Amino acid sequence: MSNHLPLFTLAAVLFLAPAPGTKTANVSDPEPIVLTEKKNNRIEDDIQIPWLNERRLTWDDFQCEPKRNTDAVASTSTSLGIAYQVKGGRLSYSVTCTFSKVKSWGLLKTEYILAHEQAHFDITELHARRLHEALEAYDFSKRNYKADVAAIYERIVKEKEAMQAAYDGETDHSRNRKIQFEWLAKIDTMLQETADYSAYP
Repeated sequence: MSNHLPLFTLAAVLFLAPAPGTKTANVSDPEPIVLTEKKNNRIEDDIQIPWLNERRLTWDDFQCEPKRNTDAVASTSTSLGIAYQVKGGRLSYSVTCTFSKVKSWGLLKTEYILAHEQAHFDITELHARRLHEALEAYDFSKRNYKADVAAIYERIVKEKEAMQAAYDGETDHSRNRKIQFEWLAKIDTMLQETADYSAYP
């Protein structure tokens, strides 16, 4: 039996502003995802990039046509998804963390802005690992597994969105350079601490 939960997409948008620096805003939208057995969810294609430690974003990855009727200077879209199925009384699942090439764009292409956007992707990856950790620890219940998995997923998504908001809030949408660099170090430490859960299915 196959099931799917919404794939939440985080769009991080950078805006021009009267004050020096840039501003970011985040939005989440649901999209469907379907589980395919033995699918390799770490293969890059023309549409998306899976999170990989050795694969950092470059401005060439931002392939959407820039929006010119807005103050935004860049927009990044990342997604955290889960799909699962039950066979023989066992739960198997697939977790995805991707960057959308076709939904992301940039006008003001600086290394500083790119680093801020990479960190949004890294936060999504951190929560993909936490989702894997929670599902791995889940004590399967034949009666309640659908509600249980949905609750786990929704909790992790809420935590991810809260962290994305805190990141933009505390860095003043990347304008506060000192706090920005502190957050980059913090996120890097968190990724190191969750490395044991980086090989999610």
